[in-house]
Amino acid sequence: MDKKVCIITGANSGIGKQAAIQMAEEGYQVIIGCRSKERGENALKEIKEVSKSDAVELIQLDLSLKSSTKSFADEVMKRYERIDVLIHNAAIFDIAQKMAIYSEEGYETVWMINHINPIYLTYLLLGHIKAADQGRILTISSQGLLAKPFLKVDLKDPEYREKKFNMTNAYYQSKRAQVMFTYYLANQLRDTKVTVNSIRVTAVQVDISRHPDISAFMKWAYKQKSKKSITPQQMAKTYSYLATSNEVSQITGKYYSEKNVQVSSNKYSLDEKNIKAVMDLSFSYIDKGVV
Repeated sequence: MDKKVCIITGANSGIGKQAAIQMAEEGYQVIIGCRSKERGENALKEIKEVSKSDAVELIQLDLSLKSSTKSFADEVMKRYERIDVLIHNAAIFDIAQKMAIYSEEGYETVWMINHINPIYLTYLLLGHIKAADQGRILTISSQGLLAKPFLKVDLKDPEYREKKFNMTNAYYQSKRAQVMFTYYLANQLRDTKVTVNSIRVTAVQVDISRHPDISAFMKWAYKQKSKKSITPQQMAKTYSYLATSNEVSQITGKYYSEKNVQVSSNKYSLDEKNIKAVMDLSFSYIDKGVV
């Protein structure tokens, strides 16, 4: 097939959906991975209509489950001989959640959705990404990490089995880990044609209707914050830029702001010993033989 292939996880709403539209407009065959079939099908229809492209398809993906991640990868590899772009957009940050939730496989869902299964999916698809003329992998982090300069990945209890669950810390722990994974993988693939970069997402307008359980005060706070936030469409332009631009085709292992400018993560995340420790922990969740 002539079209380049792009996978975007969590593309049924927000930045992911806008990135899918933009990539389809760029002429890519776009695969959206969504947990909900209904929401995914609604998004698929909208993406096709807005982009005026039929080269968009939905494959169900529940990143809280290793089994679903494996099934998704198997289906993708059955349909395509190569993957040109993999964008790890899907993440969970439900501020109404007060207790840790463990999946039917027994793992804490924030840790799995935001960090572990994106790694698992990357390695499952890596052969297909290497088959592309110039494969690109994008991880997604958050500007909110700037407010958590001393937050580290808890190597002993990343899943909140012993300590009290805190959604904000669970989310930012996973996002710090994703940045460290970016640096690790870029170094591992330095002698290949595959690049690996991370995006620091800034404050983006949120669809409050997707959070019906939050308090009236939090709804008000989100509304005020949105006045100073950029749109999902604007943020998605950085996704598209790093996924398609020739300017960054040879750049790897970097961290980008919403202005397409390289920025630095904190000292902890750049330390090679810390990166190794986090990756050793991460790989302990992944099936032997995949990594």
